[in-house]
Amino acid sequence: MTARHPWEGDVRARLHERVRERGFDSLTAFAEAHPAVPFHILADELGEDDVAAVQVFCGLLAEAEQGRRVTRLVRDVLVRELSDDFPDGWPTEMDDEVRIDVAIVLGRWSGYTPETHQERVERASSALLAGPPPPGWRPLGPDDALLRTLLPDDES
Repeated sequence: MTARHPWEGDVRARLHERVRERGFDSLTAFAEAHPAVPFHILADELGEDDVAAVQVFCGLLAEAEQGRRVTRLVRDVLVRELSDDFPDGWPTEMDDEVRIDVAIVLGRWSGYTPETHQERVERASSALLAGPPPPGWRPLGPDDALLRTLLPDDES
């Protein structure tokens, strides 16, 4: 099941085949084994030439919806985005340039957020900008205490 381009062939089947080849039952299990790793790196791990980051996210979203764990995935997306842009944790200085960088990360987070969670992510983003976390804060997964405060689970 090899494609020459990420959008050729059966993307869902390709993703499931690749995670099974790596010993995982699901894309979620694969992602959880790689906490705080950005989507583009997960995609490269699954297929450098034929898997795109957005495909990994869409597969994770489908599994999260099925398992009623979308809020947890939304927190996980922020963890991965922060890790990509701020590998040493939350910036120590919040000058104008850094605030722009933070706003870009939060904007990407919002871009990955399903409509059902947009309002909550906007409130969480505003809270992070208004009262930034301690310098060096680096959530390592979606169950980080601060993230759970900003975006508590609502699925049952």
